[in-house]
Formats: sequence, structure tokens, C-alpha cells
Amino acid sequence: MGLLSSSVSINRYYVEGKIQDPVLEVVKKGLTKYSFKETGDTPADKIVGWTSFNNHFKPDFEGSSFVLADYFVFSLRIDKKSVSSKIIKKYLYFETLKRLEESGRGYLSANEKKLVKEQVLAVLLLRVPATPNVYDVVWNYEKSTLCFFSNNKSANEELETLFQRSFKHHLIKIFPYSEADILSDLNDPERDALSHLSSTKFME
Repeated sequence: MGLLSSSVSINRYYVEGKIQDPVLEVVKKGLTKYSFKETGDTPADKIVGWTSFNNHFKPDFEGSSFVLADYFVFSLRIDKKSVSSKIIKKYLYFETLKRLEESGRGYLSANEKKLVKEQVLAVLLLRVPATPNVYDVVWNYEKSTLCFFSNNKSANEELETLFQRSFKHHLIKIFPYSEADILSDLNDPERDALSHLSSTKFME
């Protein structure tokens, strides 16, 4: 789901701290260093990286291509591979049978079973094409806010991890309490009162 979709899901974040000047170069460096890299045949079940908003399959952060007015606009790409448990079970059976015949024994140790399963999964993952998932990011640097166009839990976790790695700043998810605490200009008594508030339960 993306920024230009007819319907969108959005999670809002507060970007903790300020990036040192030159901001544009620092952001470009972070995006480029951790851009999505096509690795071809790999047993990895997941690949994560930044990509361009205009071209999800060819990251390009040259010049100010990721700048739109007061915003940094780019995307997070997560490619995932998955193999059916039934397929894994099938190939695991035949590989186990092969190992038993080669060893002449009637059983495999727990460590051998684990190794066989890892090897079978690695071979199967090499054969399976990855499914690309792309999520748009809009970062208002001046206001230290960021919109991520997905409510998917794992995608949001990947965003938070990669953002901190790329720009050395943490993302704080904005919900009613954090919005009042961080984004509102509260004085000390008001902030103290906020900390003692409790949620209200609405009954039918």
C-alpha cells in the first residue's frame, strides 16, 4: 500500500533528535548505504532496504531525487521468500532417508536432524522467487515527523530498525499520549498532569 493508493493505512512517527548539517548529504548517504540490493540467488528468506519512490526496482538517490518541497520521500522494500511446510516436510523426509542409507544407521541424532532441516530449507529457498513488498515513507525533517504507509507490524519493525541504522536516530510511534507529550507545547505542570491520566472505558 502506497502514498498514491486510493485508500491508505498510515503510522506516524516522531524522529528523535536532529541530523547534523549538511542534512541532505547525510540523508542521501544513509539511503544509499542501506539501499535495497538485488542479490540474485540467495538462501536468505528476507532482504530489506531503501528504494526510490518513483522506481521501486532501481534505487536512485542521486542529487535531490528524494526531496519534495519540505519532505524526504522514499520507500522501504522488503522482499520475502516462503516455502510451504508441506513441501519442507516432503523434502525433509527424502533427505533424511538418504542420510540414513548412507550412514547405515537407523536414526539421526538431534543435531543431525537440525542440520538436515537447515540444508533442505536453504536449497528450497534458492529455488523460490522472493515476493517484493514496498511501503512509502514521507519524512518532514523540519517538524521531525515521519509517515509510514503501512500498519503491518513486521514492516513497521523493519522500518524502525533500518531507520536507526541508517540515520542514527530513533523513531517514536505517535499515538494520542505521545502526541500530547512530544508534539504539544506543554509546560511542566501540564506534562505532570498528563502523566497521571488514565484511559476511559466506554460502556454500551
